[in-house]
Amino acid sequence: MKKRVIDKAFVMRIASEETWYPATVPGSVYGDLLDNGVIEDPYWRDNELKALELMKEDFEYVGVFDGDDEILKQEKVYLHFMGLDTLADIYLNNTPLGSVNNMHRQWEFEVTDIIKQTENELRVVFHSPTRFIEKEYEKEKIGGSEDAMRGFSKLRKAHCMFGWDWGPRLPDAGIWRDIFLTGVTGASFNSISVSQRHEPEGVYLNFKVFVDRTGDNRLLDWEKDNEELLREGYTLSITVTDLADESQKKVHTFGGKSEEILIENPRLWWPNGYGEQNLYSVLVRLLKNEEEVDTWEKRIGLRTLTMKRTKDESGESFAHEVNGVSFFAMGADYIPEDCMLGRCSEMRTRQLLTQCKEANFNVIRVWGGGHYPFDAFWDICDELGLVVWQDFMFACALYDLTEEFEENVRRELIDNIRRIRSHPSLGLWCGNNEMEMFTDTEIWGCTPRQKADYIKLYEYIIPKILKEEDPHTFYWPASPSSGGSFDNPNDENRGDVHYWDVWHGNKPITEYRKFYFRYVSEFGFQSFPSIKTVETFTEKEDRNIFSYVMEKHQRNSSANGKIMNYMEQTFLYPSDFDTLLYASQLLQAEAIRYGVEHFRRNRGRCMGAIVWQLNDCWPVASWSSIDYYGRWKALHYYEKRFFAPLMISCEEEGILTQDTNPNAQPYEVIKSIRLCVANETRTDEKVTAVWELRKNTGEIVKSGLEECVVPKLFSLWFETVSMQDASLYEDYVSYKLEQRGETLSQGTVLFCPPKHYRFIDPQLTVRSDGEFLIVEAKAYARSVEIRNKEDNLLLSDNFFDMNPGERRVRVLKGLPEELTVRSVYDIR
Repeated sequence: MKKRVIDKAFVMRIASEETWYPATVPGSVYGDLLDNGVIEDPYWRDNELKALELMKEDFEYVGVFDGDDEILKQEKVYLHFMGLDTLADIYLNNTPLGSVNNMHRQWEFEVTDIIKQTENELRVVFHSPTRFIEKEYEKEKIGGSEDAMRGFSKLRKAHCMFGWDWGPRLPDAGIWRDIFLTGVTGASFNSISVSQRHEPEGVYLNFKVFVDRTGDNRLLDWEKDNEELLREGYTLSITVTDLADESQKKVHTFGGKSEEILIENPRLWWPNGYGEQNLYSVLVRLLKNEEEVDTWEKRIGLRTLTMKRTKDESGESFAHEVNGVSFFAMGADYIPEDCMLGRCSEMRTRQLLTQCKEANFNVIRVWGGGHYPFDAFWDICDELGLVVWQDFMFACALYDLTEEFEENVRRELIDNIRRIRSHPSLGLWCGNNEMEMFTDTEIWGCTPRQKADYIKLYEYIIPKILKEEDPHTFYWPASPSSGGSFDNPNDENRGDVHYWDVWHGNKPITEYRKFYFRYVSEFGFQSFPSIKTVETFTEKEDRNIFSYVMEKHQRNSSANGKIMNYMEQTFLYPSDFDTLLYASQLLQAEAIRYGVEHFRRNRGRCMGAIVWQLNDCWPVASWSSIDYYGRWKALHYYEKRFFAPLMISCEEEGILTQDTNPNAQPYEVIKSIRLCVANETRTDEKVTAVWELRKNTGEIVKSGLEECVVPKLFSLWFETVSMQDASLYEDYVSYKLEQRGETLSQGTVLFCPPKHYRFIDPQLTVRSDGEFLIVEAKAYARSVEIRNKEDNLLLSDNFFDMNPGERRVRVLKGLPEELTVRSVYDIR
């Protein structure tokens, strides 16, 4: 097969207008119009409304390209579109090729008799997605998320482009992935899959190969149709190379049926924190009379990876198991990185995912209301050891399973399963986001037929496709689910859970400790981005969280008031806008820390904590730990600490776990601590746990120390220590975990809400010393934040607690100029 990308000399226009503009392919309508000064930044203030109005229009893209001699002399020539968003008619040299209606699919059209040697005109006309869903909704008022535009589920387009409770209504359009011109003579690969069998002598690789024959358009199975292919002179060559040692290369040529290839002394692939991310290159060549006619090349990892479900005294386990080792999932939910998909790039994705590894993530969940990630996303997850929970693209909606819809999504699933299945980072396929739960409760007026369609699609059609296309990857019907069939899908004792009583249910953060979920795949808490991010979409007069513009950049109903409700429970009232933003980030970080530390302390029963959410698709108040511009919120630094492989935490007893009402009938507050060390490594670790009861000045009142060996993949509890003699409002406990003189993990706890604690001014200072910053405190300082003028520092640690003295942190990114430092003391 000969192949060439088509991406040059494109122009576009609004179909109802005459003016043409230069266009970028791949890219999008919004991106091109913004680049040409036709529209203003959709993210600025409420410009979203103007951009949304524009989507009532149709749009036209035209590209002119020459043919390719090597391609044109082939038996058949095709145009292959990796992604078109979404409703489009396609023409080549004024000849209609066809119409498309699914953003998530690949589309291919034969152009053998249409393409010319020079000046081929490719025209793609995109039709309004908003007019389409409006008409479809008028025909049938089908239900779905109230945050999205009505009828959004009628179109196979990223649902969140129509709005979500963190995203704007910006349903962009365009050629969002590559276009290829390809030429084929005789035969080409249709699909190739690689399966693994792990045995004591090594790993056996088995290849399932299908070939398209152009002469009669037949699909041939290399195993079943081998004699026919052999008679025509076809052979198969497979090369497997250890990328860590390229001298370890195995080449197998098969004239007859392919056999298993044994990889002796295999280097296994492990998730981040459990071992190396060893990769092998696999090159499959189709030869005819020893001349190469097509190739297929992928990187694979040698590993077993599934979900362990075992009955036990608490119900049924639900845990990732890699190479026979069950591990605790630590990570976050990933959404599209930008509303304008042309802005996404491999570099930007690599930066985001690398920052996940830096925060000790081992799992990423790709949420089902966006789109299937680019190939680069998967390559990066393979390299970084991030296991991917991949939702299929169905979320928070009802769907009518017509024959047309079924065939459309069948092709969508096959395209993406084949594209993704070889990646070692693929941990599981999941049918949808929150559909089983909402269909079961009939929250959107689900009809009996729609309920039956749900079972048919997610528990029959999709499993049947996977049995054929990827039988070795675990499938889970929904998130959350207990295994399907509407059997209590959010059960605490089975499967995965979405827990939102903290935040949506307005419950205090201490509520987390009442539950012992098996695997939490969604839970979260909102915060505002930093002041520098807010400045990118506001005028000065907008900088009040209840202003019109700030509420346009807050898509969760009543959420700003909810933040202030939790603020009232936790901190003193912030006296200025910037301090309020800082305090909101501490609220978020403290809430999620409270939950994750509890889940990790109960490792074994609970085996996963996936935080909603990792990233933003525009500048907004949301649940993210990294904002749209890549700034780490307090939560991401906290995640780096509470997802650490060796982590100490403290289960304290105090006012928060008893009666928080300052006017309650006086009672004796029980004050105690109980430390726990979580060891999420594959080796036993000898460590020292230290605690100190201190005054607010930092003076030590009493202390304790215990040396111990923490077994691998285990959480070790210490005995409860009474702190009944501690001052409720003036004492705190600091604790740390040491190993060979190095502090691995540390923290502090109070026995009262921070708003009532009698902080004294720590007189914080910060200075630069080469690649380090040195913070000095004269007294106890909580949640110390270091910033430079542009707030673009990336540090080895930030938003940390410290006792009196000095703390050194490394500068990883940004210039340490015009530094400021603050702590909870400054929230007043």
